[in-house]
Amino acid sequence: MHTNYYAVIMAGGIGSRFWPVSTEDFPKQFHDLLGSGQSLIQKTYSRLLKIIPKNNILILTNERYKKLVLEQLPEVSETQLVLEPAMRNTAPCILLSALKIQKKNPNAIMLVAPSDHWIEDENAFKKNIITAFDACEKEDILMTLGIPPTFPNTGYGYIKFDKQEPSTRKKVLQFTEKPNYATAKGFLNEGNYLWNAGIFIWNTKSIIDCFSSHLPDMFALFSKGITTLNTAEEMDFINKNYTTSENISIDYGILEKATNVFTLTADFDWNDLGTWGSLYEKLSKDQNNNAVVRAKTLLINAENNIIQTNSGKTVVVSDLSNYIIVDTEKTLLIVPKEKEQDIKQIQEIAKQHFKT
Repeated sequence: MHTNYYAVIMAGGIGSRFWPVSTEDFPKQFHDLLGSGQSLIQKTYSRLLKIIPKNNILILTNERYKKLVLEQLPEVSETQLVLEPAMRNTAPCILLSALKIQKKNPNAIMLVAPSDHWIEDENAFKKNIITAFDACEKEDILMTLGIPPTFPNTGYGYIKFDKQEPSTRKKVLQFTEKPNYATAKGFLNEGNYLWNAGIFIWNTKSIIDCFSSHLPDMFALFSKGITTLNTAEEMDFINKNYTTSENISIDYGILEKATNVFTLTADFDWNDLGTWGSLYEKLSKDQNNNAVVRAKTLLINAENNIIQTNSGKTVVVSDLSNYIIVDTEKTLLIVPKEKEQDIKQIQEIAKQHFKT
C-alpha cells in the first residue's frame, strides 16, 4: 500500500435534516441509518482502508465527538484525531489537517472525504481515487470527484467542466451552489455539469500553497503553530487560535478562486444521504414502495412511506402515503415527504416548544 497516501474523514457535522435520529449529541455519521450493521463513519473508514494505510487516516471532528469516534473506530488512535473546539466550516480544518500531514510526510497526497456518504461499488471508488492520486502526485493540481447528475436536484452543488478537455479529467470552469430547479434543469441539458460530491484529492504542497495565496490570513494563523503540530502542544495551540479563524468553506475559500482545479467523473454509485428522502432512495422497498428500517410492520393501504424505528418495534400504518415516520426513544416524527426540507425548522420549533 502506498505510504504517501493519506485521508481525512470529515465527521464534525450535526446532520440536522435527519432529526430526530440525528442529534447534536449523536449525529447521523455515528448511526446505522440503512440497517447495514455499520454506522456511516464505520463504512467510510472501512472503504478507505482498502486504499490508505491505517495509520495515515485522520478523523476530523468536533471535540465533543471524540469519545464516539474512538468507540466506533477502535483501531484509530487519539493521535489520528483532529479535534475542532468550534465549528468553522471546512476550510480551516482542511488547512490544519494538510499542515499536520505535510509535517509528517512532505510527499503526502491527501484525500478529503465526508463521513456520511453511501457508496456501494467500492472497487470503482478505489479505482477513481487511485487515478486522482496518480495525477496529483505528478502535477500541481486540485482534484474533485463529480457525480453524473440523473435529475435536476436543487439540493446539490454543481461542477461545470470544460467539454473540450481530451483527457478523462476535466478542467473545472465553475462551481454553483444549490441552484433553483430551472437552472439545474438547464445544467443537465448543457451536458457538462456534474454533482459536487465533496470528495477532494491533492498533494499537500498544492493545497497549502493555495491557502497561502487565497486565504493568507488563515494560512498565517495556522502557520504560527507548525512547531506544535503532531506534538503534545498541538491541542493547546488549536484551543487558543482555532476560534479566531475565518468561518468559510473550502469551496468558497479555495476551489472557486484557484485556477488549477480539475474534476474526474465518478464511476461509482453515490448518495450523500442528506435527507430522509435520499435515504428512502437507497433502501429496498416492498410491493407498495414502503421502505422500512428495523421495524416490524403491518401496512394497510399505505404506500411510498419511509418508516424507521428502534430494532423490533411493531408499527401499524393504515391509509397513509408519502410520509416520513421516524420513532426514536424520545421522539416520534411524522412528516409528509414533500416537507422534508422543513425538518430542520421543525426541529428548532420543537426545541423551543419543549425547552430541550
